[in-house]
Amino acid sequence: MTHPLDLFQTWFAEAETAAVPQPEAMALATATPDGRPSLRFVLYRGRLGEGLRFFTNYQSRKAEELSANPVAAGTFYWQPQARQVRLEGPVEKLDAAQSDAYFAGRPRGSQLAAWASPQSQPFPYAELERRYAELEREYEGRPVPRPPHWGGFLLIPTRIEFWEGLEFRLHKRVLYTIGPEGWTATELGP
Repeated sequence: MTHPLDLFQTWFAEAETAAVPQPEAMALATATPDGRPSLRFVLYRGRLGEGLRFFTNYQSRKAEELSANPVAAGTFYWQPQARQVRLEGPVEKLDAAQSDAYFAGRPRGSQLAAWASPQSQPFPYAELERRYAELEREYEGRPVPRPPHWGGFLLIPTRIEFWEGLEFRLHKRVLYTIGPEGWTATELGP
């Protein structure tokens, strides 16, 4: 059996080709050490080996939860194609070189915003705008380095479920789980 992330990449490419709005939007669920769930959307930024990359402020709520409880669940939903992919597994921080490389390719405004925003912290919007303008002046004419508090994570799925919506709610669901012998596929009832 091929890796189920190969099928994910096929579905993702088909969503992009079909011009599904923001196909890279992934609902990411984390939990505190005492089990309180938290859910938000992040942007999937490509496969790396056995996992899916996303980037954030390491001082954000999601990053703090991942540091304390390094497991997560992600879901993609491509409504025009009636497809959903759910993934669950451990999460690891990407190394500095990978985060640097991704950060260097971001739009300059997004680079400056990563420095300006104390993500998930109480902060007046007017102060955010002031800090952003200050950073524009500070880095005028030179590259913006990656902030030490910003970088990537890798979600390494141990469970991946593919769902296809079909007529009469006879949806097709296939769950892939990994064990000592590799990946196993199990069809599930809708």
